[in-house]
Amino acid sequence: MQENNCQQRVLFYERKIMGSEENTKELYKITPTQQAIASCCGAIVTSLLGKCFVYSNGLMDHVYVCEDQNSKPWYKKPGHFRGMLDAFVKIIKIEGIKSLWSGLPPTLIMAVPSTVIYFTSYDQLSEVLISKLGKDNDHIPVLAGSISRLGSLTVISPLELIRTKMQSRQLSYKQLRIYINNTVAKDGWRSLWRGWSPTVLRDVPFSAMYWYHYELMKKQLCKTFDAHEPTFMISFTSGAAAGSIAATVTLPFDVVKTHKQTEIWEYETLNLSQKRSTSTWTVMKKIVAEHGFTGLFAGIVPRLIKVAPACAIMISTYEYGKSFFRKLNKEKIHKAINSHSS
Repeated sequence: MQENNCQQRVLFYERKIMGSEENTKELYKITPTQQAIASCCGAIVTSLLGKCFVYSNGLMDHVYVCEDQNSKPWYKKPGHFRGMLDAFVKIIKIEGIKSLWSGLPPTLIMAVPSTVIYFTSYDQLSEVLISKLGKDNDHIPVLAGSISRLGSLTVISPLELIRTKMQSRQLSYKQLRIYINNTVAKDGWRSLWRGWSPTVLRDVPFSAMYWYHYELMKKQLCKTFDAHEPTFMISFTSGAAAGSIAATVTLPFDVVKTHKQTEIWEYETLNLSQKRSTSTWTVMKKIVAEHGFTGLFAGIVPRLIKVAPACAIMISTYEYGKSFFRKLNKEKIHKAINSHSS
């Protein structure tokens, strides 16, 4: 009886403060800092899963450069693995279990700031667009996803150079700083954004399609299971499905980007004279001429095997983090109200 009176008193104060029961949700809204923490945790969890996802996890690409006994670099491309389980078995068998986390520092250098900017910006932009266009507007995920991804990859693009060098060569931070200074002195500041165009052509459409389908599926599943907010499994399922759709449609741009990056890294690692950079359209025409139209969709199965779980883990971890902070905010407000009313 006393507990019911307490709950009624809390609800009374909530309505008094906000004016209506529907608006009381605004009391529990998480802050940008809490959104950043949730996205940071998601990035770390996804990155800790190791090499099975780092190649193409919906947020970034990674190509590991290693050396064989003859000190000649070779590239561990996604095609070496037939799937996630096959990747785990082969990596552990050949390189040991610790190798699942090799390259983690450069991975986190890219993953954490990129994900924090990307996901926090998406939620903030969504709130602004909802206030302008209404919460049921289907264009909101597309606009918020595209703008937030464009902003995050533009800000983080110079870190791609740092990550690549950290993975391709055993450089100290002092050597890395010297290399970056020399690169800027030789080619100008724009050289730090090398590869920006093909990344935009792949990541922005990916983001637009991903968030559109994710929000749509999440809403439908919540309605089906009568859930007021997405559960872990609803977020996981929606993230996997949305990531698969977006990855399939944007695969040609991913193939082009991988082709151009691999070419650049091979020239740098083997100390060969680098050819003039070709446009995305030129690379596409070359791929079609050599391998046919299906060449643009090469590696679709390995990519889906990597992208779908990674997107699912990232978004479900993020949503779980946000749910945790909403409950935390609710508890704080209830304690404050109870303290004020007693």
